[in-house]
Amino acid sequence: MIARRLLIALPTLILVSIFVFGLQKLLPGDPVLVIAGEERDPQVLAYLRELYRFDDPIPLQYWAWIKQVVQGNFGASLRTGASVSALIVQKLPVTLQLAAFAMIFALGIGIPLGVFAATRKGTWVDSAVSTMALSGLSIPNFWLGIILILIVSVNFRLLPASGFVSLWEDPWRALQTMIMPAFVLGNALAATIMRHTRSSMLEVLSQDYVRTARAKGLFEPAVVWKHAFRNALIPVVSIATLLFGELMAGAVLTEQIFSIPGFGKLIVDGVFNRDYSVVQGVVLCVAVGFIAMNLLADILYVIVNPRLRGTR
Repeated sequence: MIARRLLIALPTLILVSIFVFGLQKLLPGDPVLVIAGEERDPQVLAYLRELYRFDDPIPLQYWAWIKQVVQGNFGASLRTGASVSALIVQKLPVTLQLAAFAMIFALGIGIPLGVFAATRKGTWVDSAVSTMALSGLSIPNFWLGIILILIVSVNFRLLPASGFVSLWEDPWRALQTMIMPAFVLGNALAATIMRHTRSSMLEVLSQDYVRTARAKGLFEPAVVWKHAFRNALIPVVSIATLLFGELMAGAVLTEQIFSIPGFGKLIVDGVFNRDYSVVQGVVLCVAVGFIAMNLLADILYVIVNPRLRGTR
């Protein structure tokens, strides 16, 4: 099963790399003019075009770039000259920390609310939780982030409005800087996880073995959490893994609002500066991470569901 997924992932990565490289060429502006600065001497412009092979046909440019990528070399930043691989290694832990905290919020909110709504189907509690989920999906991240900064940081001065501290440097300070951006990112995901948990729980609660457990006189909490929840968790594990991959790619606005120096800020700066190498490297890295999360979701689904073992 893993081998088949890897074979499918390979052409997907090739197509992603082609799109990333090709769409970059459609961006307005000339990166050579950005690199050359204000003087823009014709000889300097000609030298830069030859150095970065911008005068070559696009297929040749792509081939030269992809050969370097396969060797683990994403090139150098057109603006600063820094290694793109080094920038990715530097920024990746920042986005991973933010994504991990956001997933903790999403799971901690979504799963209990989903179970709570499923066990009270058709009541006002179910309606209230569903309304909360709809609100979580509807509220834009950038608006929620700005409101939280205004209320929590500006008005009450409870948490820092921006910045980043590594969890390994200062755990308490890292927690303070991560609470708001992680909640903003995890809020929408919590709504998605809640809806999947509720649907899965409703399906499991209608099974014969659950009715048998109730007929034996087991306490309702034991029926819900010991018998039903463990089986209902199977699809939730898969969707949570996929959502973690989305977090890696979808933190752009949140990182900008809270001034977090992760992948999101790096790619936005790369786009504005016409820094093709940085944008290509980061987007391709995010695509690899998302495909890896898809593969992990498939593996976890088979692990937690014994009925699927040997069938894929």
